[in-house]
Amino acid sequence: MKPAFADPQAASRPLHAVAPEGLEVWLAAQPAPVAAWVQDAGFKAGLGEALLLPGAAGVGAAVIGLGTARARSRQRFGLAKAVGQLPAGDWHFVGLPAEMADEAALGWLLAQYRFDRYKPASTAVQPALKCPEGVDAARLLAMAEGEYLTRDLINTPAQDMGPAELEAAFLALADQFGAATQVIAGAELEQGFPMIHAVGKGSDRAPRLLSLRWGQAGPSLTLVGKGVCFDTGGLNLKPSAGMQLMKKDMGGAATVMGLALMIMRLGLPIRLRVIVPAVENSVSGRSMRPKDILHSRKGLTVEVNDTDAEGRLVLGDALAWAAEENPETLVSMATLTGAARVAVGPDLAPYYTDDAGIAAAVEAGARAGADPVWRLPFHDAYESVIEPEIADLDNAPGFGFAGSITAALFLRRFADHPRYLHFDIYGHTPTAAPARPKGGVGQGARALLLALPALLGI
Repeated sequence: MKPAFADPQAASRPLHAVAPEGLEVWLAAQPAPVAAWVQDAGFKAGLGEALLLPGAAGVGAAVIGLGTARARSRQRFGLAKAVGQLPAGDWHFVGLPAEMADEAALGWLLAQYRFDRYKPASTAVQPALKCPEGVDAARLLAMAEGEYLTRDLINTPAQDMGPAELEAAFLALADQFGAATQVIAGAELEQGFPMIHAVGKGSDRAPRLLSLRWGQAGPSLTLVGKGVCFDTGGLNLKPSAGMQLMKKDMGGAATVMGLALMIMRLGLPIRLRVIVPAVENSVSGRSMRPKDILHSRKGLTVEVNDTDAEGRLVLGDALAWAAEENPETLVSMATLTGAARVAVGPDLAPYYTDDAGIAAAVEAGARAGADPVWRLPFHDAYESVIEPEIADLDNAPGFGFAGSITAALFLRRFADHPRYLHFDIYGHTPTAAPARPKGGVGQGARALLLALPALLGI
């Protein structure tokens, strides 16, 4: 399915947006029967609270609450609750403050998402929204379409989303926009990207490295996404509970692919490259072992102290390859550490950068895109923690603290780029929220998209 706004020329019913502090004034302006109906219903204009209003022939309009400023600060996309409360047909906002229009329209689009690959889709027709005036419809539709792709990829179980299937989705995305592609596998992968091969060799589903290039002119942006299609933990096997969500361990790949779709759909004037190491971290006699020493594309050696810290290994080789071209900005996205979730929970995407200008752009993009992020530090004092005695680096230091930071420091060694930006995302909504059903979700993509004009000068 694709997100869509209602036909701007079609007839539509009004959806009156009213704040609690303005409810009395709004009621006074309504016909007496409507005012009485609203009062009798106990409508208080709470955030996303909707009430159908009678017309000459059935439902003629509806009113929706804007809630208090505090309520809006505590819940994104609150007006998207209307999608589940209104009957089918076309609707348009009346009285919606201009500063809320972008989030309201985007939330409506995101709330229409359904993952129905394994369950018959509902036959109910969802209400459609006319894009509010002053809103960039093309940009919001691109954001929603990219998010739909990300959610679909993450929600698909590993039986149908292994390295080969992720490659197929990657190539389909490239073909959709006429992008050039490269797939590296077999002996070429083993020789040129030994850490990616080491992680994936334990599975019967062969590892591979995917690359996409799009755009002929403009500043260069390279996106690298972790594509671990399922993570058993390897020989350091995860407990059962730890494997329950591991189909989402390719969430970094899914998110950079969603972001790439947004960029290409909008035709941004940049040279885009997307790199995805696609592997399954499995258990067999071929699996890498604890205390193995791996060689990397960059020439650094890595001691494997935990085969369950595999994401940074595949990203290390991919980042080293990306950095060889010295793009203007280099970004990695990965469902990398549980420590990030302990630090900021599932709703925030922590990110790392040494560049204050990049941070300012990302923060502004996050606010504009209702895509919350939080900056964490590349804390140099912890560099020694990732340096074991018998290799250059340790993939899982026994420090016991700052797990997200030490993982980010590990990746920075391979990126070795002054404008490197790393996101440690979760990629999953544990409890359904407005515009975010339980399941796969993109994090950081909209923030980055809206940051690109400042990041790249476009």
